[in-house]
Formats: sequence, C-alpha cells, structure tokens
Amino acid sequence: MLTIHTADAVLGHPGHQAVLVDGGRIVAIGSPEGLTVTHLRARVRRWPGLLTPGLREPAAAALLQAAYHPDPREAAELGTEPLTGDELAALGMDETRWGHSARRGLQRLLSRGTTAVTGPFERPAVRTAVTRSGLRVREPAPAGDPVPELVYDGELKVGSPADFAVFAIKGKKLTPDDTPRCVATVLGGRLLYRRA
Repeated sequence: MLTIHTADAVLGHPGHQAVLVDGGRIVAIGSPEGLTVTHLRARVRRWPGLLTPGLREPAAAALLQAAYHPDPREAAELGTEPLTGDELAALGMDETRWGHSARRGLQRLLSRGTTAVTGPFERPAVRTAVTRSGLRVREPAPAGDPVPELVYDGELKVGSPADFAVFAIKGKKLTPDDTPRCVATVLGGRLLYRRA
C-alpha cells in the first residue's frame, strides 16, 4: 500500500516535506502536493515537525540486558524508570521477566525514534524480544572508537528502507542537545509508534 508521510521538513532534502512509501521502501521524496497529485490512491499521514532517518541506539545491549523496565502495574512499588545496580539485583530476575522487561524497553526506544539497536544480545529472552520487534540489529563500533551521541541509521533516499522518525522540532536539523518529542516511528514502512 502506498503511503505519503508529510512533515514540516525532510532532513537532507531542502524544499521537500514528504516521502512516499511503497511496502517497506521509500519510492519518492518531494512536496506533499506533487506526491498526492501523482499518487491519488495513496494514504496520507501528516506529522508536525522534522522527518529524519530512524535513530540507532548504540547502548541498546546495556539498556535491555542490564536494566529492568518496570511494568506499569509495578509503578507504585518500583517507579517508572529503568532499574539497575542493587535495585536490579534485588528483583531476582528470570528469563520470563527479562523478556517482558526487554519488550517494554524496546517500546521505550521506539518512542524515541529508534529503528536500529546495537548488540550483541546474549540473554536468550532479550534476543528473542529484539528479533520479534523488527528493529534492525547492528554490530557495535570497534572498541576504542568514539560513539556519537546522535546516530542516524542510514539515510533518506529513494530505494532505501522506509525506516524513519518524525520529531516535533522547529527547523531542519536535529542535534544531540535537542530534547525533541518523537511523534512517530516507522520501520520497514510500518508505523510502530505514534504519540497519542
């Protein structure tokens, strides 16, 4: 199914505010009007902000294997933020609990515009959750290489996978100092996260 995703701007494409997605690929980048006229049957999704390539989370292995993401039903007892260190050790984690935690952690990553994670994922339940999520898994940078704070996973171009995020930000650039709200995350052409 053809879908046109429109935003205030598309990163790396001055003057364009839309991408056309067919299945899991970007098939055109242009103006919303131009893409709508040439693809009358396409679904149109309008997002406020900047459309960027999806983000890669270089610390995903630690976030998913060395932290517990509490269930909302545990908020009164454990809070809502990930637990690490002594708090994690006190929980008595088993594989089932690790799997549930990883799924909640992956949802948290999707809500930040993440479309790719860096492994390796050694816990079986975490590895299964990552595989089922559909997020792209990337190899870690060589030891000693600096890891940038903001890593795009790929670029927006015709023929590339339709992996992108939209951030509620004014302007045409996203920097590590920004704390924008992610409005939508699309992976392989599928809308996996949308801010309510």
